[in-house]
Amino acid sequence: MTDLSRVLAGIEEQLSVPASLLKEIADQFQAAMTAGLAGKPSSLKMLPSYIGVPTGREQGTVVAVDFGGTNVRVLLIILTGDGQVHISNRRSFLLKDKRKNYDFTTASASGMQLFDFIAGKIAEIVPTTDKTYPLGHTFSFPCHQYDINEAELISWTKEIKTAGVEGQNVGQLLQAALERKEIAYVYPQAIINDTTGTLLTAAYRDNATDIGAICGTGHNSCYLEPVHPLTNKPMIVNMESGNFSQIMQTKYDLCLDQDSEKPGAQRLEKQTSGQYLGEIVRIIVSSLVADGHMAGEPANTLHLPYSVRTEDLSTILADHTAGLEAVAEVAAACWNLGNLTLGELAALKTIARLVAVRSARLVAATWAGVLYRIDPELNRTHTIAVDGSLYEKMPGYAEYLAQAMNDVWGIGAKKVTIRLSKDGSGIGAAIAAATVYSWQ
Repeated sequence: MTDLSRVLAGIEEQLSVPASLLKEIADQFQAAMTAGLAGKPSSLKMLPSYIGVPTGREQGTVVAVDFGGTNVRVLLIILTGDGQVHISNRRSFLLKDKRKNYDFTTASASGMQLFDFIAGKIAEIVPTTDKTYPLGHTFSFPCHQYDINEAELISWTKEIKTAGVEGQNVGQLLQAALERKEIAYVYPQAIINDTTGTLLTAAYRDNATDIGAICGTGHNSCYLEPVHPLTNKPMIVNMESGNFSQIMQTKYDLCLDQDSEKPGAQRLEKQTSGQYLGEIVRIIVSSLVADGHMAGEPANTLHLPYSVRTEDLSTILADHTAGLEAVAEVAAACWNLGNLTLGELAALKTIARLVAVRSARLVAATWAGVLYRIDPELNRTHTIAVDGSLYEKMPGYAEYLAQAMNDVWGIGAKKVTIRLSKDGSGIGAAIAAATVYSWQ
């Protein structure tokens, strides 16, 4: 067994993101933003949302649809006009259910059937009165968006294959379904993605909010562009920042990327999101075992891709016992690595921490890039709204983000607040609809 601590030092060097590199990535990210907004080649899509931030005074009862996968939510939300939100009714339902003998996600199901099903669920939560209700729709799939309520589905993801939706205006499909179901008192007003919803939810309460992000299974950020070239007005821009490519890859990242569904794509996401952090740790540990730096057999479950979840990493990071019992349990359960020494268990925890810290620091560097663009001298206060399991649940992750912002801005980082914004997919859709409705 060779010197494990020496090998760990080398891994730490490869995964480290020092302050100088944070600032370099921020500069590169700002340049990619500028290029994307100008329609020049960029790894950032810079998609327009056609909506700005709310005033916080929007009020009324609003319907929200949260459609980001096979589990869909519909909500009836009351906006009080003083930045407060109350969910008065909600339903959560599956788009496929073997027990009830339906599946609206297959190619044999039509878009009409799918949206009629959703419209029926909306009818269940909306009182049948003479009152009208604006509706906001979070639709987290790749779309060409032409206006706030005009989004054309480019292609399904997340194992959905419903026929007759790709290439169609999602807002019109929902409107037609509501009319067929005789729910004419509900008016679709806005289509957004979940990242925009996170920003809107926080901005309704805090008018300093100008960056929104998802730090969970996936990763993406949006921000408020002060003067968007399409409208010359403030507009939220969905950057699709998980595709940012100007980041150095280690041999472990290259291994993960080459075996992924889309090699070369989503480079930032593959180094930062919960979908991939456990796999990076597995690849590193597997290499240590294969090279004889750690006990174990390469032929065991260590060779199985994605055999450790983000929740397992959180368990490892939360273990502060003298014997690292929880780390041992994860190693045995996920990879059949038993009888590890205390030093080897400590090494596993160190690797998990290094991967988590790198994730947070890379994400923070992109946020610094946004601030470089919208407020380079950091003259104003800024709130970054974040939703997702990494930020909310992974031990230390929020602190790693904050430390990275301190490393970039020094004492100026006191002007930047990073805050949890829960349920942005649903509440944000309602706020978007109310914002548009108030303009009319």
